[in-house]
Amino acid sequence: MSYIELFYDLVFVVLVGQAAHTLALHPGWRAIAEFSVVFGLVWIAWINGTLYHEMHGREDGRSRLYIFVQMGMLTVLAVFTGHAGSDDGTAFALAYAVLLVLLSWQWFEVCSRDLPENRPASTPYLLGLLMSIAVMLASTWLSDDVRLAVWLSVVVGWLVFGIALFVGRRRQLSFFAATESLVERLALFVMIVLGETVVGVVNGILETEQAALEITTGVLGLCIGFGIWWNYFDIVGARGPGEKPRRIAIWFFGHLPQTGSIAVAGAAMVGLVADANEGHTPWPLAFMLGGAVALSMLLIVGQATAVERSPGELSSGVLLKIYVVGAGLILVIAAIAPPPWLLALLMIGVLSGTWLSAFVPAARKP
Repeated sequence: MSYIELFYDLVFVVLVGQAAHTLALHPGWRAIAEFSVVFGLVWIAWINGTLYHEMHGREDGRSRLYIFVQMGMLTVLAVFTGHAGSDDGTAFALAYAVLLVLLSWQWFEVCSRDLPENRPASTPYLLGLLMSIAVMLASTWLSDDVRLAVWLSVVVGWLVFGIALFVGRRRQLSFFAATESLVERLALFVMIVLGETVVGVVNGILETEQAALEITTGVLGLCIGFGIWWNYFDIVGARGPGEKPRRIAIWFFGHLPQTGSIAVAGAAMVGLVADANEGHTPWPLAFMLGGAVALSMLLIVGQATAVERSPGELSSGVLLKIYVVGAGLILVIAAIAPPPWLLALLMIGVLSGTWLSAFVPAARKP
């Protein structure tokens, strides 16, 4: 992983932060739906730029210039990300379309100049980008709700298209490899969204009188982020997938809902700390945090079936039981909606229990 790639990823810290900030202010079904769609578009933009650099980028002036131009456009996009689902929807769509034009030009160069064996892959990829540009431009004329539905179709379309490339073939794709660098990039994006738990805790404390209970609740909320980190990186994070196309698809595309759910959990930290003095956690907030953590746990065990594991580790079946039980307990805790500090403490207990059950026994084996 190069320094310019790290610099590129920092722009997405701002994009995710803008989307999560709006969700933190208005937790609920509508806000979660808006966040999910916008986050999906942001992730698709990130993975398009990442894959281009991973597969075709060079350490030369042209590649660096392309990345810096993308970063400039992404910065403009970030301005409209926070209210993309409402007031700034038209501006967001236009900025996103311009970003896709930049990416399309890069992939067009791949089609026309790169190695012949890459052209069968880059041509349909380029067509997908062009179709996405047309859809995003058309969405500027629509109402907010219809626009979000159209954007959702773009996200789903990319997922279906990408998964079909993997699962629809009997052999591994010759133009795609889960390199060590790509494994690191996906893990880095997980760390980017985990950073939202820190931001959420700090913002939540700043909105209160900063008394002992608020700070304690914030620290407990931060520990939920630590628990997610511990489970993800010991079970999935630093491992590459196997060679089978289906396993690569599960590992690769599983990172979209995985990172999205972690970002939602981070956004929930603001309300968790701000409501620290309440006798019960507000139900929309408890549902948002509990649902996000439970989904993250289920995705961890799902992705664990796709990554390489040593013979001494627990089987996928045992891991499935551990994490399904853990996710169920998280949802029960959210449904009870105890005081915020207790809700956070109980969730930490569940996350600790899943990690102890899944990782420690295997680590003790010779």
